[in-house]
Amino acid sequence: MHKKNTSLKKIALPLLSLAMLAGCGTAEKKNEAELWLTMPDKSVAFEKQESFLVKETENQTVITIDTSKTYQEMDGFGYTLTGGSAKHITNMSAPAREKLLQELYGTGEGDIGVSYIRISIGASDLDEKLFSYNDLPEGETDENMEKFDLGYDKQYLIPVLQQILKINPDIKILGSPWSPPVWMKDNGDTRGGSLKPEFYPAYAKYFVKYIQEMKANGITIDAVTVQNEPLHPGNNPSLLMPAEAQKEFVRDHLGPEFEKNNIKTKIIVYDHNADRPDYPITILDDPEAAKYVDGSAFHLYGGTIDAVSKVHDAHPNKNLYFTEQWVGAPGDFAKELTWHTENLIIGAPRNWCKTVLEWNLAADENQLPHTDRGGCDRCLGAVTITGDEVTREPAYYIIAHASKFVRPGSVRVDSNMADGLPNVAYQTPNGNVVAIVQNTSKEDKTVKVNAGEKNAVVTLKAGAIATLVLQ
Repeated sequence: MHKKNTSLKKIALPLLSLAMLAGCGTAEKKNEAELWLTMPDKSVAFEKQESFLVKETENQTVITIDTSKTYQEMDGFGYTLTGGSAKHITNMSAPAREKLLQELYGTGEGDIGVSYIRISIGASDLDEKLFSYNDLPEGETDENMEKFDLGYDKQYLIPVLQQILKINPDIKILGSPWSPPVWMKDNGDTRGGSLKPEFYPAYAKYFVKYIQEMKANGITIDAVTVQNEPLHPGNNPSLLMPAEAQKEFVRDHLGPEFEKNNIKTKIIVYDHNADRPDYPITILDDPEAAKYVDGSAFHLYGGTIDAVSKVHDAHPNKNLYFTEQWVGAPGDFAKELTWHTENLIIGAPRNWCKTVLEWNLAADENQLPHTDRGGCDRCLGAVTITGDEVTREPAYYIIAHASKFVRPGSVRVDSNMADGLPNVAYQTPNGNVVAIVQNTSKEDKTVKVNAGEKNAVVTLKAGAIATLVLQ
């Protein structure tokens, strides 16, 4: 049934066994499958495995995938393209930059197919400088956005986005603000403070102008969150925006302003930790606010991922997104791979999230740049860029296990959660069934992944992360 492979024993045998079980009981018919593996000790790092036949065993675990029972459609997997990330990428030589972006955002054999991008509206804490698109001398205001200018983002971020869009014109982009212009804030500072109610109309116009100006640069903003981490005013930049304030801003200003200007960009609320599902529920409970809201976004620096489902249960007609999680430098590969895979790659979609995004795409070897007074000085990029040299860090592999195979438009389907084998399954637009399976136990496990006529048996070593594609 399979050709002999003299390198098979050396490459694949210590890692796993893969059997294509005959479909419909005929020996001649077999399933086509791929299996990609990463081990916590990095002995294998997102590598395609050779397949060979093994027999089913009495003590195997069965993961049953039911493609007739469907959940949310996926928008994609990816990273935040911070201003600092864009600067490092821009400073690479043209061939090195093109090669890296193709690997990240392309869909070829050697690419990982990142399919969703988050960017900051104005500066984030991983920019080299603090800025908004309407910075004015103290005492001045510009409520009609006559002086709005994308400014600094034209130097690094926008050119990199334009190059990515040449590789993948359909990639979805989410914009999130860290702070409004300081003249709109009650403390006159980039850090902390609140948006003055009298400037709610001006800030709504700021969002509209941003979307229009990005469009003029060839960049479609698919969605915006109203505020990054609205309950964390200690970052720089940042803004305190309690749920009641965000509800009023969306209901009375941002939503109507989008409608007035025929802006189709989705409005996503909250964009903070899973320990406060009450925040988005407060907004969605108001039907006048909810009519403008596509969904809610979450991070996981507090709470547990299953809390996200409380928002779905309260408002099942609204979407959910997972939009940020950092990896702290220097990065414990085994720890980060294991936790992020179980909680984010598997846990977030199983709790209705349409996206899974890690934090910053790129930093240098010193985790620069970052802002002062609260900027992150230990945020490890998915890649570390030193000149033209690229080092792939934990978040690269974490996202790759999903992004390469679970393409936009894939639908999560039902699968049972077996003991010690957390997993998530999808039906892809091209008809494949994809299962991401993690062995969190201390022992090797033989698993039958059964999706009707498409099925396979794998033996995964303790700690293994596997993506199985049944074709």
